[in-house]
Amino acid sequence: MVAVTSGMLVVFALVVVTMALFVTEAAPPDVTAIGVIVALVVLEPWTRVDLQTGLSGFSSAATITVLSMYALSEGVRQTGAIRVLGDAVASFTNGSESRLLAAVVGLTGPIAGVVNNTPVVAVFVPMVSDLADQANVSPSKLLIPLSYASMLGGTLTLVGTATNLVASEAYAEATGLPPFSMFTFTPLGAVVFVVGAGYLLTVAPRLLPERIEPGNRTGNYGVEPFLARVLVPARSPLVGIPAGEVSDDTYRDLNVDILDVLRGGEHFIAADSDREVESRDILTIRGDPATIRRFCDLADLRFLPRASVTDAELDRPERVALVELVVPRESGLVGETIGGARLRERYDATVLAVRRRGGDLIREHFRDVELQVGDSLLLQTTNETARYLRDSGDFVVTSEVADEFIEDNGGLSPTSFRAFAVIAAVIGLAALGVVPIAIAALGGVAAMVTLGCLSASDAYGAVSWNVIFLLAGVIPLGRALQLTGGVALISELVGVAATYLPVVVVLAAFYLLTGLLANVITPVASVVLMLPVAIDTAFGLGADPFGFALAVTFGGSTAFMTPIGYQTNLMVYGPGGYRFADYLRVGAPLQLLLTAVTTGGIVLLWGV
Repeated sequence: MVAVTSGMLVVFALVVVTMALFVTEAAPPDVTAIGVIVALVVLEPWTRVDLQTGLSGFSSAATITVLSMYALSEGVRQTGAIRVLGDAVASFTNGSESRLLAAVVGLTGPIAGVVNNTPVVAVFVPMVSDLADQANVSPSKLLIPLSYASMLGGTLTLVGTATNLVASEAYAEATGLPPFSMFTFTPLGAVVFVVGAGYLLTVAPRLLPERIEPGNRTGNYGVEPFLARVLVPARSPLVGIPAGEVSDDTYRDLNVDILDVLRGGEHFIAADSDREVESRDILTIRGDPATIRRFCDLADLRFLPRASVTDAELDRPERVALVELVVPRESGLVGETIGGARLRERYDATVLAVRRRGGDLIREHFRDVELQVGDSLLLQTTNETARYLRDSGDFVVTSEVADEFIEDNGGLSPTSFRAFAVIAAVIGLAALGVVPIAIAALGGVAAMVTLGCLSASDAYGAVSWNVIFLLAGVIPLGRALQLTGGVALISELVGVAATYLPVVVVLAAFYLLTGLLANVITPVASVVLMLPVAIDTAFGLGADPFGFALAVTFGGSTAFMTPIGYQTNLMVYGPGGYRFADYLRVGAPLQLLLTAVTTGGIVLLWGV
C-alpha cells in the first residue's frame, strides 16, 4: 500500500485548485498555469519540483512542436490554399445541404490531420457560413459538425492536435519507451474519423436546431429595429459636419451612430470618411428606436419609415463589409470595454450588436459593454479593416473577407506550393525518423520564413501563446504528481477497483473519464493528469500501457459536450447561434459512440 505523504496532499490540493480555476475561469487558463509553476517551485520541499523541473514545460518537445505548428499553419493559411477550396465546394454542393455537410466534414478532417485544427476552423467558418447562405441552409446545421470534424481529424496524425504531442512525450517519460511516431495511431484515427463522420452526416442533422436564419445577419442579431434611414434637409444642422464626427459631437449622449451615407448612387462608410454631410444625403443610423426619433427631431432630419435596412444595404463588397467576429481566449481585449477598445476610432468599425455566450443580445449602449471570451460581435467596417481584424489575433473573423493573396483567376499565389512543400518535408522527415518532430517543425518554420511564405513577425503573431503557457504550466504539475507518489497512489486505488472489472472495461473508463475532464478543464490538462495514472494502472493490471495511453490520448480529443472544452467549439458558438445544450445534445451520443469504437479499435489493433 502506497503511504500518503504531506507532499502528495499538497500536490493534490494544487490539482484541485487548478481544476476549479479552469472550470470557473476565475482567471484565464494560461494565467492559472503560470501560477501553478510558481506554486510548484515555491513549495519545492513538498512538491519536489525544483526550478529546472518547474520550467521544463517551456523546453518540452511537445511545447516547441505545438509552437512551431501554429506558425506552419499560419504559413499555409496566408497562401489562401484552404480558402480557394470554397469555390470547389460551391461547385460540388450545388445548393444541396447534404452535399455541403459532406464536403465540410470530408475536407475539414483530413486537413486538420496535418495542419493545426484551430486555424483550419478559423478559415473554414466564414467559408462555410457564406456557402450556407448561398444554399439557403442555416449555418447552425453545419458549424458544430465543422468543429467536431476538425477534432476527429486531429486524431489522424501526431501533429493533428497539441493533445497528441503532449501525450506522446508523457508516454515516453512514464514508460521509458520511444514517443509516438507521426503515424502511430493513424489506423485507429482513421476508424474513429470514419465512424464520427458517419454520425455527423446522419444523426447530427436531426439533433441540430436551426438557430440562425441563412443570409440575414441583421435579422439574426435582432438589429433591424435599431437601424433606420433618414434624409438630410438643407436646414439640418448636420450639413457641413464630417459624417464620422456626428455621433462624437453634440449628439454623443444620445448613443446613436451614423453607419453610412448614400449620396446619389454612391455609398461611403461614415467611420472611414472625413467627408461632410450634405443636403439630400440619406444616412443609415444605429440606435434605440425612440432615440433615433429624438435624434431626428434635434437634428431636423426626415425619418424614412419605409426604408428598411437589410444586409444588402450594409454589406457592399466593393467598399463596405458587414462582419461577424468572435472574441477568442487569447484576445488582448478580453475584459476591456468596447468603448475602451475604441473599435470605431482605431478600426473604422461600428458595432451593431453583441451576442453573449448564453445567447443574450446587446444592441445599444456598447461603450460600457465588457468584452468576454466567446462574445460574437456584428459590426460594419471596410474590407481592408476586416482583413486587419482577422490578422490581428484579437478577433476571429467568422464572415467572408476578400483576400488579396488569391489570384484573380481563382488560383493560388506562387508561395502556396512552397508552403505545401515545407509541410510535406516536416511530416516526411519526422515520419521517417530522420530528425525528431520538434526539430523538423522548427526547421519548417525557418524554411517558411526564408522562402517568403511567412514573415518573422507573422510567425510570432500566429502562436497562441496562451496555449503555450498552459502547456508549460500543466506539464510540471503532472511531473509533481509522479515525483510525490500521487500517481502511484491513484493507480493503486484504481487497480483495487479494477480487480473486479475486465481490463477492456477499465480501458473504456479511462477513455470516457479523460473525455469528460477535457470538456471542462481543457484536453491538454486532462491528458497530462490522466495519462500517467492510466499507464501505472496498466502496469498494475499486467496490461499493455500503450493501449491505455492511446485511450487517454483519444479521450482528450473528444471534448464534444461543451463549448468551452475546445477552442474550435467556442469559435463556432456565436456564428451558429448555439446554446450550451446544443453541444450536449449532439456531443454526448457521439462521445459514448466513440468510447465503444475507440476501445474496440485498440483491442482489435493492438490488444490489451
